[in-house]
Amino acid sequence: MLISFVRIPQIDKKFLIINNMLRFFGICIVTAIIAWDSVGSLPHPPATTAAPFKQSYDNKFDNVDLDEILGQERLLKNYVKCLEGTGPCTPDGKMLKETIPDAMATDCAKCTPKQKYGSEKVTHFLIDNRPEDWERLEKIYDPAGTYRTAYLTGKGEKKKTNLIITTTERNNDSIPNA
Repeated sequence: MLISFVRIPQIDKKFLIINNMLRFFGICIVTAIIAWDSVGSLPHPPATTAAPFKQSYDNKFDNVDLDEILGQERLLKNYVKCLEGTGPCTPDGKMLKETIPDAMATDCAKCTPKQKYGSEKVTHFLIDNRPEDWERLEKIYDPAGTYRTAYLTGKGEKKKTNLIITTTERNNDSIPNA
């Protein structure tokens, strides 16, 4: 019996390296395709989980000097007449007149901090120093009187707090140190 050996050609090392690299890249590409496809099928959080966009009122008149307006009779009367609809409006007065109903309805939710401070300052000034003007404006913008009630309630609470603090301070002064 004659056994003949067939000579197997030697496989080149470069061929093996290239072949292994091609297999590796093929596996990587297939894995990437599978991963990409499975990521697309994952549940995504609903778009409503993001904080809602809060539109603010225009702030271009935030730097108006309120003390100057409140301190000058003529300027203040012009603004009151504008808001009442009995006189002409400046651009900032017109914007204010258009904004007040929404600001009152939403408790100034779209106001910037500066606008909230300014609105409180002006309304408190009118309630305390110009009640006739406030009453006319209140009939138009706050007929139920909710803002005045809240302001006066808060003012009463502030007086009570100040009285308690003052009384406590005086009582603490009389306590001898141990």
